[in-house]
Amino acid sequence: MQNRFDGQVVLITGASSGIGAALAREFAREGAHTVLMARRAERIEELAGGLNSGTRRSLALTGDVTRDGDVERAVDLARREFGRLDVAVANAGFSVSGLLTDLALEDYRRQIETNVFGVLRTLIAALPALRETRGRVVLTGSMFGMMSIPGATPYCMSKWALGGLAEGLSLELAGYGISVTHIMAGVIETEIYQVDNRGVHSDAPPRHPPPKLLKLPADQAARQILAAAYHRKRTYILPKHAKLAVFLQRHFPGLVYKAISTATRKALRARMAAGQDSEGTASRTPS
Repeated sequence: MQNRFDGQVVLITGASSGIGAALAREFAREGAHTVLMARRAERIEELAGGLNSGTRRSLALTGDVTRDGDVERAVDLARREFGRLDVAVANAGFSVSGLLTDLALEDYRRQIETNVFGVLRTLIAALPALRETRGRVVLTGSMFGMMSIPGATPYCMSKWALGGLAEGLSLELAGYGISVTHIMAGVIETEIYQVDNRGVHSDAPPRHPPPKLLKLPADQAARQILAAAYHRKRTYILPKHAKLAVFLQRHFPGLVYKAISTATRKALRARMAAGQDSEGTASRTPS
C-alpha cells in the first residue's frame, strides 16, 4: 500500500517534544520528508537523525517562531533541499498559567507572541510554497479555545484566537486549494504539564496534574491528527473527553459554567486551607 504522504514535504514547528515530535515520526512513517524546527537543537537533531531512512530524509533547523525570519529559513530549506512544501504544521506553543493577580502583562504578551503570532509567522512564511502544491495547514489548538478556565486565561486567550484565525483562513485559502485543519486537543501526554506558571520548565510536577485516565499518549494523538490533515478536515477534536466537553459547551453552556465555577470554589478553599496549615506549622516551629 502507498503511504498517505509519500514524497511530500512537511514542516513542523515545535518539533522537539510532545505532539510535534510524535507528528514528525508519524509523517515520516507515512513516507514524508520532514523539516523540523524548534529552539532545542540537540533534541531535533537527534529526532531528525532517527527519521532518516532510505530515500526518506529529515532535516533539523534551530529556530524560534517569535523571531522574524526563522520560519522563512525553514521554508527556504525545504524548497532548496526538496523543491517543495506540502504541509505546514504550526505546532509551537506553551502554556502560561496563574491567576490574573499573580501574573504580569508581560506573561500575557509572551503567551500571545508564541501561540498566536508564532502561528501567523509560520503561515505567512509557508503560504507561497503551499500555493504551488495546493497544500495543507495544520494548527495545533486546544479544547480551551472553546471554553475558558480560571488560572489559565493567557493560554485560553491564545487558543480562542486560533479558532477565529482557522475559521476565516479556511475560507480565504480554499481558492488556492489549501486546506486548514484546526486541531482542538484535550489532555495529551506532553511536557506542557511540567511547566510552572511563568512558562518555565520545572523539575517539580504541576500542583494538580490531570488524571492519567484523561491523558491521550502523544503518538496516538499524532495518528489521529495526521488522518485529519490527510482528509483535509476543517476541525478535529480529540480525544473523546474533549469532544464531550466541547459538545456540552456548545449546547449547555450554563451547565459547563456552573461546573467550572463549583470546581474553582473548591480549589480556592483548598488553597486557602493549605495556606493556613502552612502558617500554623510555621508558628509552631521553634526558633
